Amino acid sequence: MTRLALVDCNNFFCSCERVFDPALTDVPIVVLSNNDGCIISRSEEAKALGIPMGAPLHEQQEVIQKHGVRVFSSNYTLYGDMSARVMSILREEVPAIEVYSIDEAFLQLPKGFTEEQARALRAKVLQWTGIPVCIGIGSTKLLAKLANRHAKKNKATTGGVFDLGNYWDPDGIMAATPTDGLWGVGKNLAQRLKGMGVTTALGFKQADPAAVRKSMGVIGERMLRELNGIPCLELEEMPPDRKGVMASRSFGSSVETLEELEEALANHVARASEKIRRYGLLATRMEVFLRTNRFRQDDPQYCPGIGITLDRPTNATADLMTAARELLHRIYRPGYRYKKTGIQLAHLVSEEEYQPELFDRPSPTIHVDKIVDEINRRLGDPKNPVITRASQGTERSGKGWKMRAERHSPHYTTDWKQLPVAQV
Repeated sequence: MTRLALVDCNNFFCSCERVFDPALTDVPIVVLSNNDGCIISRSEEAKALGIPMGAPLHEQQEVIQKHGVRVFSSNYTLYGDMSARVMSILREEVPAIEVYSIDEAFLQLPKGFTEEQARALRAKVLQWTGIPVCIGIGSTKLLAKLANRHAKKNKATTGGVFDLGNYWDPDGIMAATPTDGLWGVGKNLAQRLKGMGVTTALGFKQADPAAVRKSMGVIGERMLRELNGIPCLELEEMPPDRKGVMASRSFGSSVETLEELEEALANHVARASEKIRRYGLLATRMEVFLRTNRFRQDDPQYCPGIGITLDRPTNATADLMTAARELLHRIYRPGYRYKKTGIQLAHLVSEEEYQPELFDRPSPTIHVDKIVDEINRRLGDPKNPVITRASQGTERSGKGWKMRAERHSPHYTTDWKQLPVAQV
């Protein structure tokens, strides 16, 4: 019988910050969302102080100052690179892997894989990357997720690894797990289950399949089967085909001039075009939008959007920048304080499968784009490229539209100038 494991990095963003700064060990840490707005990751020490997930930073200042909580801006470049390192270690140990998110992966375990081997894998990830993980093992994705939840909540007894299939009382664990503690059960589904008299995972497991299907549809029935050890959710080794790519960020401060908006949008186009080239895709449609700050009720509000079908599918940055700039000019209106702009590349098609028209010619810049992509991957990263276009602005331009990140840690693993220094 196939067995799966869910590997989950503990407090991942906070753990990444600790890897390169040992002084943060046992210190409460929080990591903030874009523009330093809300708390999106907390160390165990910060959780113990009662700091809630998603809380606005300004509401937690008293607790932060009183207990010396260390606060960091999001460093997605570092987190993405550390995630890739963790996933590469996992790939070496198992036949197949599905990277579920930046800090989680489902593993297909080889036949005869033991809990001791899982503990050895956990120790290897910690030794090689400095990132602590928990591992839950079960016969289905839902059971592996449930096992991981138990491993994480009971580290003192599980040591961060738990095999639900080898436990003497799996129903006891299910009985102690509320339905909203199950993977995929949100508030709405939990309320539907409650209406059926089901409040625990065990109650869900023992529920009538016909009643579940009637109330929750196919999704609910699949979850019921997964809880009973019948696999319904396949391991996705390859990510599903992308239907669209969006690049957008809120500004660090309001923007009013067309020139600043052009610069911000050019940076979004550069990121989006690099991403679709990386996956061998072409965009056939583009959408551009602007947003004012809806939380500033005293400011006039204006939130336009516009889209076009491109003359021919492309992933050439220059072509996409030209089209985006023209669309921006069509929707821009002076006199507004803009908080956000962005681009959506949609109706994506594969480069290999696209059949050009007879007189179509590829963009003359596409070869240059791919060379620039390779240089940036080797010497920088997509979010902090070493080679950019003039339309993306320069250091002298100030880039006042950039997000606030006043507590940013260095790019320890992707920038030669920010490599950690060891004092001997």
